[in-house]
Amino acid sequence: MRAHAYALLARTLARPPSELLLTTLGGLEGDGTPLGEAFSALAAAARATDEAAAGAEYHALFIGVVQGELVPYASYYRTGLLHDRPLAELRADLEALGIERAPDVAEPEDHIAALCETMAALADGTLGPPDLRLQHILFRRHLAPWAGRFFADLETARSASLYRPVGTIGRLFLSIETDCFAMLEDSGS
Repeated sequence: MRAHAYALLARTLARPPSELLLTTLGGLEGDGTPLGEAFSALAAAARATDEAAAGAEYHALFIGVVQGELVPYASYYRTGLLHDRPLAELRADLEALGIERAPDVAEPEDHIAALCETMAALADGTLGPPDLRLQHILFRRHLAPWAGRFFADLETARSASLYRPVGTIGRLFLSIETDCFAMLEDSGS
């Protein structure tokens, strides 16, 4: 389930959603928990929009004419600059895992979607047997210091409609991850 949550966040934040993704999101069903209600809100928002409107929202939020309303990079959130120390530290950790940036990708690796995609791959076994200790290290170093603020900002962004519940899902999910990893620390794992 964790891998699926990270993959959903990665998929929605990597690029403007396609009609297929909107249809998939529109079929989500939540339960009565806060996270479940956020999934239901995302489903309703996806059903109420189309690909062109979702693309315009994505552009306003993350790209803009000069800069989007939000800058979805760890370095920017943590230091106010792109391509700063958090990106260098992430690159070193990814290199240690044998992960290289694809030559045709221009985005820095500290984009929120790339970090969520990496966490999904670590959790689902794509990068080898799932190792909670390693996941915890990457989470603590590269998501915990800033991603909760990013998702909270996404929840309240002026340009957000479809993406408002994505922000809620991200904020709540990362809070759950933080609590679960804290239990691992407490148990000495």
